[in-house]
Amino acid sequence: MKRAIFPGTFDPFTVGHYSVVQRALTFMDEIVIGIGINEGKRSWFPTDKRVAMIKKLYAGEPRIKVASYDGLTVDFAKAQEAGFIIRGIRTVRDFEYEETIADINRKLAGVETILLFTEPELTSVSSTIVRELLQFGKDVTPFLPEGLDINL
Repeated sequence: MKRAIFPGTFDPFTVGHYSVVQRALTFMDEIVIGIGINEGKRSWFPTDKRVAMIKKLYAGEPRIKVASYDGLTVDFAKAQEAGFIIRGIRTVRDFEYEETIADINRKLAGVETILLFTEPELTSVSSTIVRELLQFGKDVTPFLPEGLDINL
């Protein structure tokens, strides 16, 4: 069975994240969406709410699991018995960062990273921008997957 993790803070889970998961499902048997807990990062939504939102979004898809984790992503991958890490990249800067991390993860644990390029129309969408729009009371529905309930 080909199992991957898709790690991130997902604060919130955007249409870009959704696109990466949908595309990864075409070649993975199971994906665990891992919500990393980063105490150094101020989040908009509490971790438990992010888990609940994404679980509800994928309630009808048995190949998707959702869990939170604290610590190294590669350790989470091993705990989930995942041989792959899925990452979405929007820019060259993302690629350079992900390439370095992928090399370390492969050396530490033999876990391979698969990079999926963001679809061109979604490159400007980021959780950071969506959080800023939320802060100023703007409508963020165009940037969220249909069915993601941020009002849980």
